[in-house]
Amino acid sequence: MRIVGTLIGLVLIVMTLVDGFETILQPRRVMHRFRFARLFYRSAWNLWHAAALGRFTGKRREAFLSIFAPLSLLGLLATWVVGLIFGFAFLHASIHTDVRSYDGPVTFGTYVYMSGTTFFTLGYGDVTPITRVGRILAVGESGLGFGFLAVIVSYLPVLSQAFSRREVTISLLDARAGSPPSAGQALERWARLGKQATVDSTLAAWEIWAAELLESHLSFPVLSYYRSQHDNQSWIAALASMLDTCALLMVEVKSHDSYQAQLTFAMARHAAVDLGLVLKSPPLPPDQDRLPPELRLRLRETLRVAGMALHEGPEVEARLTELRGMYEPFVNGLAQRLLFTLPPIVPSEPTADNWQRSAWMKRIPGIGSLAGAAKDEEHF
Repeated sequence: MRIVGTLIGLVLIVMTLVDGFETILQPRRVMHRFRFARLFYRSAWNLWHAAALGRFTGKRREAFLSIFAPLSLLGLLATWVVGLIFGFAFLHASIHTDVRSYDGPVTFGTYVYMSGTTFFTLGYGDVTPITRVGRILAVGESGLGFGFLAVIVSYLPVLSQAFSRREVTISLLDARAGSPPSAGQALERWARLGKQATVDSTLAAWEIWAAELLESHLSFPVLSYYRSQHDNQSWIAALASMLDTCALLMVEVKSHDSYQAQLTFAMARHAAVDLGLVLKSPPLPPDQDRLPPELRLRLRETLRVAGMALHEGPEVEARLTELRGMYEPFVNGLAQRLLFTLPPIVPSEPTADNWQRSAWMKRIPGIGSLAGAAKDEEHF
């Protein structure tokens, strides 16, 4: 029994420390044979996912889903702490550490209590080890607990900063591509407002955002579950709209050099594929066509009227279908996994952007969609 208790204690301590190290200090692997943190998030999300679908709808469901990420983060940290406390308690119990206790006979619960007060360096002194080995374990646990809690405290600002950087570009898409963002609105606004010269600089910023998204969400998978401040925005919607925009620029638009679009497309697809592996969300083709023929024809006519030269011929549609098949199943798989809604490539009807709305009125008087009439463009 002593050997079994020692093995259990060592396994709990080592597994917790290795998982915390890989999650906080060295989180750089796409795939790993075993990582407790990822198993924890997948299991907890499956339960939360089922509860959200079974009990809530609309905004209540979105509000319920939004609290999962911070709550699960606290749960993971608590699990680590409990694992270390019980690990040292098993070590004390296996070697039968002699203790001075003012609370009756020594039981396993006594060792758990002593381990907890030692880990948090409370220093009550009502249960203290007497033997040399027990004192060495107590000193080691107190130092480990102090350092472990310090690392956890430093971990939280890193997550907050990574989340803020992600949300900046998502917020910038509001006036550029609508709410929710869509490739059709982005291209239409570029064309109507005569801002085609800014396309490459915008795509370059999107490429950097996609690279940061990949790095931060591989390092800290919990960020994938953090939702944007607005219900009609999400990092998956932004990623999908980027890929849609690049695909249309590479295939449809003749008057644009597609090199930057290819770079952004490659980086964004890389992010979608790798994050699908981390979150265990297999590619899943959308149930409905996100670019029906009538909407594609309407978009082409709008761009042509705005002065964009477009490619013609059946090979254009075939090439666009091929490109969409390279990324749509992956972003749709992520959306289904995390209960997000993929935006349409071209919205069926114009909608107001978030900046045009307020809590007191649906839309600012006198200002319509940026893709609307010329008088609205003058206001903008």
